Amino acid sequence: MNFLRLVPAILSTLVLGAHFFRGGNLVVVAAVLVLLILLIVRRPWVAYAYQLLLLLGAIEWLRTLVEIMRRRQAMGEPWTRMAIILGAVAVITAASALVFRMRPLRERYQTL
Repeated sequence: MNFLRLVPAILSTLVLGAHFFRGGNLVVVAAVLVLLILLIVRRPWVAYAYQLLLLLGAIEWLRTLVEIMRRRQAMGEPWTRMAIILGAVAVITAASALVFRMRPLRERYQTL
């Protein structure tokens, strides 16, 4: 059942990994995959590291949103739909960190 609780965090991580893969940053992709595997380890630092990853991932999505928005505005292309989509991805990624605050996952990872 804990696996189902972790699905939002896992999916957000996979999408973030795909983002970095598309950008050619294979070191970050490898780090993301290692963190996925670390979900098996029942230690508090795993939950904290994962929450940090997801919050940093949300910041990366916002950075990407601003970068693409500026580029599109400079070329006179539409950017509103892209901003809504990437904004939603950033919010979902950040919200995925909250799964580690659920009681069963706090017990699994022995966090406060």
